[in-house]
Amino acid sequence: MTVTGAEIAGGGQGPPRLWWWERPRSFVFDLALGLLSAVECAVLGARFAGEAGVPVVALVLLGFVAGGLLVVRRRWPIAVVLVAVAILPADMGYSMLVVGLYTLAAFEMPRRVTGVLAGMSGLGVFVVTVVRLNHLRDDPTSQPDWVVWLIAGLMSVGMIAPPLLLGMYAGARRRLVESLRERADGLERELSLLAERAEERAEWARSEERTRIAREMHDVVAYRVSLMVVHAAALEAVAVRDPQQAVRNAALVGDMGRQALTELREMLGVLRTGDGGRAVPAVRAAAPSVVREAPLAARPAAADGGLVAVGAVRGAEADGHGPCLDELDALVGECRVSGMAVELSVDGESATYAAEVEQTVYRVVQEALTNVHKHAPGAKVQVRLAHRGTEVAVLVLNGPADGVAANADLPSGGNGLIGMKERVTALGGGCVWGTTDAGGFKVSAVLPASGTRG
Repeated sequence: MTVTGAEIAGGGQGPPRLWWWERPRSFVFDLALGLLSAVECAVLGARFAGEAGVPVVALVLLGFVAGGLLVVRRRWPIAVVLVAVAILPADMGYSMLVVGLYTLAAFEMPRRVTGVLAGMSGLGVFVVTVVRLNHLRDDPTSQPDWVVWLIAGLMSVGMIAPPLLLGMYAGARRRLVESLRERADGLERELSLLAERAEERAEWARSEERTRIAREMHDVVAYRVSLMVVHAAALEAVAVRDPQQAVRNAALVGDMGRQALTELREMLGVLRTGDGGRAVPAVRAAAPSVVREAPLAARPAAADGGLVAVGAVRGAEADGHGPCLDELDALVGECRVSGMAVELSVDGESATYAAEVEQTVYRVVQEALTNVHKHAPGAKVQVRLAHRGTEVAVLVLNGPADGVAANADLPSGGNGLIGMKERVTALGGGCVWGTTDAGGFKVSAVLPASGTRG
């Protein structure tokens, strides 16, 4: 039976292997052991040859070759032990036997094989010791036989047990070190994998945050700017023939521009501080002062057309909350002032929903109305809000453009509907849109009341 290089103590990742040695120093160490064993066996063989009357050269050569086999102890430890047991009767090979038993116990050899070879070695040492003691006694009757057996037994145990125990300890220690090394390598790989996953999650979070910011910026800017463009076009059309109407339209454009700037300041304040709870109220507090500075001509127009003042529209945001369902009336009123025919209907009993649900419903209606401004000027619009207990639904339906209202030629990036669907889906709801048989367009969304995130 052989022992592979992977079973040798201290197998590392250092210099290149030399045959079955893991490191060059192991080769040098075994070579030195083999040379010492060969010299010892040759000297003991020469002494035994003189006592036994055997040719000295033959035993010296036998001892040198047999002792030199200790060089291959890592490769063939069983063969080394067997050769050592075989040359014990010639009174040589003791050191070879000790080292061979140590190597046998230290390496991953079957315990049964190690036990058999240890028993053979112990018996061989016992027999050879008894024979030597009987041969050295001048008077065999001077000492009882049990004394000889006791000395031989102690000699056998003293030569066999220590190397076996030391080898088993070294093997167990090596296996423990290898296990700890493998565990450390595994932990290092796991840490590297966790670091890679953390980087991936961070990149995903950055991407999600960029998408969210882009969606918020679109919701804040697109609607207000669209209305500003519509009113600017109307202002251009009536500036000469109806100066009073032109003044009212100019006032509305100014109001809407101030609202857009206020909302932008709120968002930029959050981005700068990273804590919307502290930054936003301070910035939102500027909204009422902006309203007070609005031209007086804007207020009669708002009253005639149902437009609620800017401070009322943004009142819910002044206390730290985003748009809510109560602000839909104001949103519809703004659109009516711009000339859009909008009808708002509410079904079911009003309920309290999560803040993000109400804000998302508001943004869905806002985006749908913005698209009507862009793509269907003059179209009639129906906004239907339904309270269904565990969920809230909204439908925005518009007919085709009437062909009379001027097209404001507003640009479209195609991101509004996508962002709207992302908002709704993130809260566990559903959102669909598409054209109608009458040539119009409809947007529908359903959200759970609790706003459970999917």
